[in-house]
Amino acid sequence: MTQTVERPETTGSPTDRTDAWLTAFEDALTARDVDRAAGMFAPTSFWRDLIAFTWNITTVEGPDGVRDLLTATLEQTDPRGFRTSEEPTEADGVVTAWIEFETAVGRGRGLLRLQEEGTRAFTLLTTLYELTGHEEPLREHRPMGAEHGVNKHRLTWRERREQEEADLGTTVQPDVLIIGGGQGGIALGARLRQLGVPALVIDKHPRPGDQWRSRYKSLCLHDPVWYDHLPYLKFPDNWPVFAPKDKIGDWLESYVKVMEIPYWGSTVARSGTFDDATKEWTVEIERDGRPLTLRPKQLVLATGMSGKPNVPRLPGQDVFRGEQQHSSAHPGPDEYAGKKVVVVGSNNSAFDICGALWEVGADVTMVQRTSTHIVKSDTLMDIGLGPLYSEQAVAAGMTTEKADMVFASIPYRILHEFQIPLYQQMKERDADFYRRMEDAGFWLDWGDDHSGLFMKYLRRGSGYYIDVGAADLVANGEVKLAHGQVDHLTEDAVVLADGTELPADLVVYATGYGSMNGWAADLISQEVADRVGKVWGLGSDTTKDPGPWEGEQRNMWKPTQQEALWFHGGNLHQSRHYSLYLALQLKARYEGIPTPVHGLQEVHHLS
Repeated sequence: MTQTVERPETTGSPTDRTDAWLTAFEDALTARDVDRAAGMFAPTSFWRDLIAFTWNITTVEGPDGVRDLLTATLEQTDPRGFRTSEEPTEADGVVTAWIEFETAVGRGRGLLRLQEEGTRAFTLLTTLYELTGHEEPLREHRPMGAEHGVNKHRLTWRERREQEEADLGTTVQPDVLIIGGGQGGIALGARLRQLGVPALVIDKHPRPGDQWRSRYKSLCLHDPVWYDHLPYLKFPDNWPVFAPKDKIGDWLESYVKVMEIPYWGSTVARSGTFDDATKEWTVEIERDGRPLTLRPKQLVLATGMSGKPNVPRLPGQDVFRGEQQHSSAHPGPDEYAGKKVVVVGSNNSAFDICGALWEVGADVTMVQRTSTHIVKSDTLMDIGLGPLYSEQAVAAGMTTEKADMVFASIPYRILHEFQIPLYQQMKERDADFYRRMEDAGFWLDWGDDHSGLFMKYLRRGSGYYIDVGAADLVANGEVKLAHGQVDHLTEDAVVLADGTELPADLVVYATGYGSMNGWAADLISQEVADRVGKVWGLGSDTTKDPGPWEGEQRNMWKPTQQEALWFHGGNLHQSRHYSLYLALQLKARYEGIPTPVHGLQEVHHLS
């Protein structure tokens, strides 16, 4: 479509140019002139919206994409009040501005980047952070706590909490049932608690944090502390950079208590069905071995993208006389000192387990089936995360919330372009390390397009190792390396496809995890799992992330093709950041606020 667009004036400071663009943009939106608004975006441009306009998590591209988004959403969104929240900056011909705005139902903030001397948008991030009239009780709105005066019917805080716990699931049904009490379920539970949405988190483990406590004893977070805060309650300033698993487990348990999250441990969900007439789920559970029926309106599977183990089925597994474990069930190295151990896999868990086994004196062989991307932890922190998530970033005024927004403002379509030069720097910095790994025969890669670890994580959730020391054991030959697919097991060995026999007392399958919609198949039905389709990935048409391009994480934190069914997962950073937008979507539905979804994801892959 050819059109004449009146552009803002190009003169003046970054602030003047940003203000001119925002004024012209708001004028176009107020006039419902979609073509004029779309013409204010560069030919190559991206608008990422986190529920503010679309009640979805979606990215549109170019003026045509903007036109489609606004045509569908502008009238009910009724955006206004666009303004900067701090002084815009300019670098390399791009003006960057933090912005705020209002919609018909809430308040938003975002990040705008302008090109062409400030006349056209290159990227726009819009997010809804608050619903008008349903603000969280924070800061000046915090609860009083104490009830002053006299009251014959006074209930103490403890009595109110005990009554709430007694009523939940019996006389009071949760509006939202969250299955899975790891960091994702807990973060969402905290958000919903603050928003006043009756929600319940259930988990099969007895105590919050047991998901971490039950893993192999050497497990630590590979992401640094600045990246891993939970909502509302940040880690203290003396928290370790890389937290051990049991420390994380204790933190999660304390968090549940402090944030007063309704949480049932030792509770297993057995089945779930959705009634299209009543718009209600029926979920059969067992709590401490006793059956119970819950009837929530919304069901969230927060079972983790690394929660459903991929355990290979191999000939001879039934005759193997030693032990076999998936990495998620590996108890740790202590009882395997002096034993022959074969670890199938070459990513994070495989390296961690191999390193811990070597430390106690096991004879360890790693089986590498496909190439692996490795980046050294210190290098990743300095080059990859340092500008946003580090002590230096905090000192420079980069709060966790701002860092999350900056990261969210880079559209997935072009994120790899920003990542490639960073990983090239890492490759050059640690060139000697990579040479040693290759000399040892290890198959290395940098991703299909050399964009490194984070793109692999977003696209497929696998294929990498953040090296905290175990890679040197492979480079030095202290952990033996074998290559190829496992063909079968014998009574006392793992046999590869080329006939290589690896004697073993223990086989650890560090073979990763399946799509989260596998949980939906187990709990609800295969039909519902197929209706929802694959969870995770971008459609990048790279290894293990088949196209077509979808632009966002499939089915994560947003509406799915199954009404009232949601998926919530990812690392601690994603659990923190995206729990806000999922919580607001659930709050709006609880309050009866219309939530017309634009761009509901189509299903291209079943699992």
